[in-house]
Amino acid sequence: MDTPPSARGPATLTLAGAWRGARAMVPVFIPVFVFGAAFGVAAHAAGLEGWVAALMSALVFAGASQFAVLDLWQSPVPWVTILLATFAINSRHLLLGASIRPLTRGLSTWKRYLSMTLLSDLNWAALISAEARGERDLGYMVGGGVAMWVVWLSATVIGGAVGDFTLADLQRYGLDLVMAVFFATTLFGLRRKKIDDLPWLVAGLASLAAVWWLPANWHVLAGGLAGGVAGLIQYGRRP
Repeated sequence: MDTPPSARGPATLTLAGAWRGARAMVPVFIPVFVFGAAFGVAAHAAGLEGWVAALMSALVFAGASQFAVLDLWQSPVPWVTILLATFAINSRHLLLGASIRPLTRGLSTWKRYLSMTLLSDLNWAALISAEARGERDLGYMVGGGVAMWVVWLSATVIGGAVGDFTLADLQRYGLDLVMAVFFATTLFGLRRKKIDDLPWLVAGLASLAAVWWLPANWHVLAGGLAGGVAGLIQYGRRP
């Protein structure tokens, strides 16, 4: 029987752990770079100056919501709509953060919450996978986040400086599928036998239903919550 994270001793946050996490993210640099360059291209097409797009990537560091903001960017800026769309897209971080809460036990409050500013889907997945192998250093997630932030920001700058290159060019070469394929393979790599099948199915169906019946971007929250509830129910029924 697996030992729960809370019973494995306090977590740590070290440079050695950050270095391990940064090295673990090397395989995802290409898809992150492509995604970041695509944002730079899209921002340029939307009329944003290069430094504005770079500043957004540096401060926000949330790819999907940054693309959503571009779709809504107009004059005057619809701040309420942008805030609601951003919350809907990034609401999954509530669940991601809750899932690694036990891994922060023993850390000071400022270390815990400062580390969470670098939380993303990819370094979360890497941390969860490493934790199953005994990793207890939150620096693993921080290092992975810093590495991706550097790649993301660099790609945004380059994408915004390529001139007449467009999103249609990315689609022509199939580069728009890089992140989708990567996320799919990552998801299956995290599968823990059949225990994950029902929550994944529920999350997928709830997301599809939300796409049809709810406003744009709320499928992220609907799928995450539905899958989380299904997982809690299934886990509670285990002997």
